[in-house]
Amino acid sequence: MEDLLREDTNSIRALAHGDIVDGVVVRVDPDEVLVDIGAKSEGIISNRELAARGEQPVTLKAGDEVKVYIIQPEDEKGNVVLSLRKARAEGIWQAVAQKESEGEILDAEVREQNKGGLIVNIMGLRGFLPSSQVARQFSGNLMELVGTKIPVKILEVNRKRNRLIVSQRAAQDEDRARQREELFEKLQVSDVVTGKVSGITSYGAFVNLGGADGLIHISELSWDRINNVSDVLAVGDEVRVKVIKLDPELSRISLSLRQMSEDPWETIELRFAPGTAVKGIVTKTKKYGAFLQIADGVEGLLHISELSWDHVDRTEDVLKVGEEVEVMVLSADRVRRRISLSLRQLHGGGPEGSEGTYETPSYDFPEDDEDEEDAAVTPPNGVAAAPVDAQADAPEAAAPVAEPEEAPELEPAAAGHDDTDD
Repeated sequence: MEDLLREDTNSIRALAHGDIVDGVVVRVDPDEVLVDIGAKSEGIISNRELAARGEQPVTLKAGDEVKVYIIQPEDEKGNVVLSLRKARAEGIWQAVAQKESEGEILDAEVREQNKGGLIVNIMGLRGFLPSSQVARQFSGNLMELVGTKIPVKILEVNRKRNRLIVSQRAAQDEDRARQREELFEKLQVSDVVTGKVSGITSYGAFVNLGGADGLIHISELSWDRINNVSDVLAVGDEVRVKVIKLDPELSRISLSLRQMSEDPWETIELRFAPGTAVKGIVTKTKKYGAFLQIADGVEGLLHISELSWDHVDRTEDVLKVGEEVEVMVLSADRVRRRISLSLRQLHGGGPEGSEGTYETPSYDFPEDDEDEEDAAVTPPNGVAAAPVDAQADAPEAAAPVAEPEEAPELEPAAAGHDDTDD
């Protein structure tokens, strides 16, 4: 008999405040619920817990299995006082702590704004989202998030202090990193993609491709010469662009808008054979000549020595920006993307004192812009010289742009003559 009593005593569960244990509902009374938790007496749950304010009512019946929190191991009547709500809350705290350790991203409901940030609800727990951890696009207007659900990452869980700190920015950065990785895995050079312009700079436009931003350099906006990016694109514009370069290590994507249309220089030698008369609009004047747009995306150089058979001191004395003028094509070079034009040879004639057939001058290009003053055009018949084309020394495939201090790297893009001024 003593052995049976000893065995029965050993099988009784030792309870302590704060324990969470499993139990089985024995009976549901009007004011309390009796639960068998394996103790020497049954546990009691107050019916007030079954219909707490602001929560969905809990319905229990005999035989239901429940998890309960030990509020008091034994009251004055010898009963164990239990709580369903505290057990559920502790379980949620444990689950949240687990998700923090795993780095999981959770949905949070934004309840209200306070002085330091936002109050959020996560899995039934009250959490805090500091204003410094709000996503960048909402940092200036936190009220815009109240009443919405947002993805967050848990930064800190402290059950003793009831402290739960989360970050929307960390969740967003992690999600963008994942999307960026997926984007680079599927993107290939020459792919055509669609995105929205997310930013405009002096050197180009950034396009959001969903996970990463690509850059359309100003030289890749159009076959025409572009001075201001905002003349072509605006933030929010949807564009179809071509991928021209990928650098996964630096997370850089180079895009082209102009390559979505045919390169006008591909057929330049067929369309503009030497001796062809064409009309063009003066786009720029320099001391060494003028640039004329003779077709979409095509500019040619009318050298100052080709303006007149008479000596010309200043290009502006003969031509003005915006003026339309008819000229003759002297040469068209598809590879070097250059066209030389002449105004004086369109009307025939020749220099005074010349005999025989006039030959097109050959230009001695200076090594740099500083040589412009000394450079000369030396016709075969020895006619007086004029300043040389200062653009010949410019990179053949680089469109002139004002390069910012930290402009993203870009492969030089093919363009017409460089117009770097002195």
